[in-house]
Amino acid sequence: MKTITSVTVFNDAVGLRLSASYAEVEEDTGRITADNKRFDRVVTDPEARAAAEDLFRHAFELLDGAEREA
Repeated sequence: MKTITSVTVFNDAVGLRLSASYAEVEEDTGRITADNKRFDRVVTDPEARAAAEDLFRHAFELLDGAEREA
């Protein structure tokens, strides 16, 4: 089975990009057969783009709060 271990969303020259890392694990033994593999995709799905934009807005709100706490 494959399991996602990290997800990053960022803007670059080609648009909104999603980068994810994953591991492959044998289900019956739990043995890790591959680790820290990665793939990148440009986010084109409107719902996924909206969700990413919500996370960016939330991060900005947290940033403003962090500056007040410092």
